[in-house]
Amino acid sequence: MKHETVRTKAFAMPLTNPAFPPGPHRFVNREYFIIQYQTDPEALRRIVPEPLELTEPVVNYEFIRMPDSTGFGDYTESGQVIPVSYRGETGSFTHQMFLNDHPPIAGGRELWGFPKKLAQPKLAVEIDTLVGTLNYGSVRIATGTMGYKHRALDTAIEAGKLAAPNFLLKIIPHVEGTPRICELVRYHLEDITVKGAWTGPAALDLYSHALAPVAELPVLQVLSAKHIVADLTLGLGTVVHDYLASGAAARRRGSGSEILIEANAG
Repeated sequence: MKHETVRTKAFAMPLTNPAFPPGPHRFVNREYFIIQYQTDPEALRRIVPEPLELTEPVVNYEFIRMPDSTGFGDYTESGQVIPVSYRGETGSFTHQMFLNDHPPIAGGRELWGFPKKLAQPKLAVEIDTLVGTLNYGSVRIATGTMGYKHRALDTAIEAGKLAAPNFLLKIIPHVEGTPRICELVRYHLEDITVKGAWTGPAALDLYSHALAPVAELPVLQVLSAKHIVADLTLGLGTVVHDYLASGAAARRRGSGSEILIEANAG
């Protein structure tokens, strides 16, 4: 294979059989179960990276069912998302996500920087209750429940919330183990149609696990819950902060060099 052929074909690994196709990735009947809860603010401060800022000591625990997604297939996801702000712009920082499908794990990590790991989440209706569960191997680490469709929510308001910016910490190592890429990435959900949104009484239990530490952001009080069904497109991202460029600038300032490598704030 010619050098130029490698350059033009390379967008994901393996080169001749990529783990995921190019986007855009469209989701039909994407189903969210989101429980917002109050947690320990000090625990959040240890997790949320600068230059993001905390807005309140809460976490959104999410179970997401994706039965129809272009290129990624049929899968389910679960994890924690933290409300934040960046330069006065409110949004969300994805702390950790667990799912049961390899293409979105590979694509999510390599392209956007989603903190995805392999696990066994489920979301289903059991009689009168919406039930979300997350197992890591055979070990249960999260259980969420909500009364099924007790009260309708305004779909336009919920669509606006889904359109807010999302932030990720993308880390790709060099071959000798040091960071090659370390960036704060912003992305948006696009072309959103909310087909239905509901709320009801809810409960959430998180359990300790060495490799899936969702319980390190403890549930102090459940604040609200919602169930949303929507069609949407996962947009590509932009880099808003380059941690390696910031470090290089600081090191060069310390050495007396006039050359500064500034963080990308585009």
